[in-house]
Amino acid sequence: MSQEKLRWIAEDCAKKIVGGEFSATPYKHLVVDNFLPEDLAYKCMESFPGLNESAWEHETDAEIEIKSRTMWKSEFDIPENIIDAVRMLNSSIILKALSDRFDIPKLIADSYFTGGGLNITQTGGLLDVHVDGNYHDATGLNRRMNALIYLNPGWEDSWGGEFGIYNTDGSELVKKVSPIFNRLVVFDSHDHSYHGLPDPLSFPDGKDRKSIILYYYTKEKRPSSQITVDKPHSALWVKKELKDKRGNLHRKFT
Repeated sequence: MSQEKLRWIAEDCAKKIVGGEFSATPYKHLVVDNFLPEDLAYKCMESFPGLNESAWEHETDAEIEIKSRTMWKSEFDIPENIIDAVRMLNSSIILKALSDRFDIPKLIADSYFTGGGLNITQTGGLLDVHVDGNYHDATGLNRRMNALIYLNPGWEDSWGGEFGIYNTDGSELVKKVSPIFNRLVVFDSHDHSYHGLPDPLSFPDGKDRKSIILYYYTKEKRPSSQITVDKPHSALWVKKELKDKRGNLHRKFT
């Protein structure tokens, strides 16, 4: 895609972020429908690699996580068409719009794509309620925001797979957001932003739940009101009694 067209898309998407459905409770989150130009959204969906390809890591912890995600190391790992969407989402135009809307100054994109990338959840898949890790080893930055674009045409309520937003201790579901095609969801990532899809999906044969996920960071730490674990930690899971997959509260970092 030409630089000129991609800039136009970024500027249009920034306007949608400003005008999107925003809520501050139980933590800040934004929902924007029809986010990408429709042709780009379909091209991104069609560019997902097959699950039998080496791009994927398959998470199969039956208690807390059954899904597949890519293991990008740089932008050169990103498929055609999807790279256009990612470049746009990581542009200063979008970072500034998100920063202003969430009141988180000086957002930084993750050029290492640690944890970010493509996700697929198939029938029977799930993701237990959790808060995300807080620290980026490669840069020493603090994670502050998650952005997801869902690519699921024809999605139906009966299939499950809604993005669940939970109260500040993860004990109660507050809101469900359907993962419909070309919907952007952004949320403030901290030690109280519990989220997940703990009920196994029941998609019909030939259907699965696709999304693009990107993370944003700042040099500054989160406000003290958003911190319950002050040392670097991985995702902390409700079913693990708010510990990580290895049963730890903290983790080693570099």
